[in-house]
Amino acid sequence: MCTAISVDAGEHYFGRNLDYEHTFGESICITPRNFSFTFINGKKTDYHYALLGTALIKNNYPLYFDAINEKGLCMAGLNFPGFAHYFSKNRNKINVASYEIIPHFLSLCENVEEAEHLAEKINITDTCFAKDMPPTPLHWIIADKDRCIVLEQTAGELKTYDNPVGVLTNSPSFNMQLFNLNNYLSVTSKEPENRFSSKINLSAYSRGMGAVGLPGDNSSMSRFVRAAFVKLNSVFGNTEEAKISQMFHILYSAYQQKGCVAVGDQYEITNYTAVYNADKGIYYFSTYDNPSVFAIDMNNKNLEEDILICYEMYSKHKIDFLN
Repeated sequence: MCTAISVDAGEHYFGRNLDYEHTFGESICITPRNFSFTFINGKKTDYHYALLGTALIKNNYPLYFDAINEKGLCMAGLNFPGFAHYFSKNRNKINVASYEIIPHFLSLCENVEEAEHLAEKINITDTCFAKDMPPTPLHWIIADKDRCIVLEQTAGELKTYDNPVGVLTNSPSFNMQLFNLNNYLSVTSKEPENRFSSKINLSAYSRGMGAVGLPGDNSSMSRFVRAAFVKLNSVFGNTEEAKISQMFHILYSAYQQKGCVAVGDQYEITNYTAVYNADKGIYYFSTYDNPSVFAIDMNNKNLEEDILICYEMYSKHKIDFLN
């Protein structure tokens, strides 16, 4: 399971937790403009926008989990079990395999408006990347500095939803997640008033009681509510360091600790947290066993290259003694 957010804090920031019971061998990957993509629909893209994000590299192909492009368009794929539905190829649509969605959109689209127009033309197919790699059920958050949308293909059809809260988790469908926020309209960051009854004297005995009722479990619907509340009430500082710190803290509000979500004999954890400054093309990340924050700036590399540029995700815990 996962949580993703999009934030306007003077500059556009985008981030996500990737939660699963094991890692995938992912790395940070820059796809330069001249790296050649050949999509299942036969279209070959030899020159495109440069991409930066988290990917599993297989057969020299970047299977992106989340990424931004050099124009500031952001995307992340999140698990969508029980709802995602992929179709066979449709001759009347642009056929795109689920594993191609992020590179297809980010290599071609400059902003959400262009992505929305492209979504109207595509059919997400059930094509496997490899025989031992069946398609993963996903939906996608797409954001630029002005707008945020969600892309979902269910058994009915492919839909895009406006995302006014800039948050996405997992199942159920986004429209259901958004409607569920109505159940928390009394939750507040302020000190609560006594609305229980005027016939009894009740008062807050602790700070933070305005958020009583905010869910604390790790289900996708609860994480959506909690991440939305924390994000929409967050106060950002003025420096890049302060803004990045706040982004990590918002995502940490939906963090998965080992032992709390059992999956058979394993446990789901937040394998990594990624935060992007989409305006500057900088990727910040931490991993479960190494909470230190590392950064990669795509503009420090030659974006006219034609080969993938990859960096290891540091996962070994390091403690710095001060004495």
